[in-house]
Amino acid sequence: PIRLTACARALRVVATRLSELASMTTLSIDSGDIKVVEQWVSTGLVTDATTNPLFVSQAGLSGDGVYQALVDEAVAHARAVLPDAADREEAVALAADSLAVNLGKSLQQLVPGFVSTEVSIYESFDTESMVARGRRIVAMYAEAGGKPERVLIKLPATWEGIQAARVLEAEGIKCNITLVFGHCQAVAAAQAGAHLISPFPGRILEWHKANGSRPDTMPREEDPGVQMCARAYRYYKCHGHDTIVMPASWRSPTGEDPCDEILALAGTDRMTIPPPLLEALAARDVGDADAPLPRELEPAAAAAACDEPEHAPYTQSSFAWELAMDGAATDKLAAGLRAFAADTDKLFDALRSHPGWSTVQ
Repeated sequence: PIRLTACARALRVVATRLSELASMTTLSIDSGDIKVVEQWVSTGLVTDATTNPLFVSQAGLSGDGVYQALVDEAVAHARAVLPDAADREEAVALAADSLAVNLGKSLQQLVPGFVSTEVSIYESFDTESMVARGRRIVAMYAEAGGKPERVLIKLPATWEGIQAARVLEAEGIKCNITLVFGHCQAVAAAQAGAHLISPFPGRILEWHKANGSRPDTMPREEDPGVQMCARAYRYYKCHGHDTIVMPASWRSPTGEDPCDEILALAGTDRMTIPPPLLEALAARDVGDADAPLPRELEPAAAAAACDEPEHAPYTQSSFAWELAMDGAATDKLAAGLRAFAADTDKLFDALRSHPGWSTVQ
């Protein structure tokens, strides 16, 4: 159960580390579980939701009646739109987008803020295809009675994904650049006018520990994932970029507190946090004798602390070079694409075998 009671929510009698964090950073829940999202939104501390191929795949494979209805509707929609599709894969891809939209629309009915919906990971190196998929997803939200203005189109932080964001943002479609592991990705996303980036500090930490550049444990401020996120935040505030920094994927540099990185980045624009870590923060009551949660990132102080000149506009070749020179970004981007592809493969297999394809319309 969630720590905050209805009384505490109404009167704010019980202060927790979570409520302190929510006072300085907009919080998104990293979950596609409708019931769990509803619980956390009811606290008034969580306003947004983030989905990814894993969550959509879990919804498609769960067998739960609520999610099964979303899957059935997605397949029926694909059949109705493409009744004579010679290529079943085209219809399955449409069904996958429809399922993501159905899930996102359900979440929009719960959260007052944004819901992130990801384009097919298979398109990660095709700008034109990602632009088309982004446009289609937004149109499908509108057609389904959702709120397209509260959708963030999630795109991978490949060169092609960032350029797709450039096109979509120019059309008024807000984008979330995900799988960000290096500074060049963060800067290129801002140069493209992306609404938001999702760096993964925990995975950056994992890479550095695995490759011997960091010890098994370290203070929070020495965590390379924390440092990457804080650097991007400072750079944006210093050079006037409106792009939002929303870290996700958390680990413990000290080995003592699973919320280490979250606390080390308190004050960043936004965070997306999974339910277990929300629970951990909500369980930490703050009494009169407790020191308040330090705000580690603040716009004016960050801008003043940045001594980094503004980067020249990236070209495809200069971006590729800097990405290649960043081992964590190169390796973790590829690993992230593989992981999302594996989840998408499972979803596509489930959709291919759905009995709705053989049902007479």
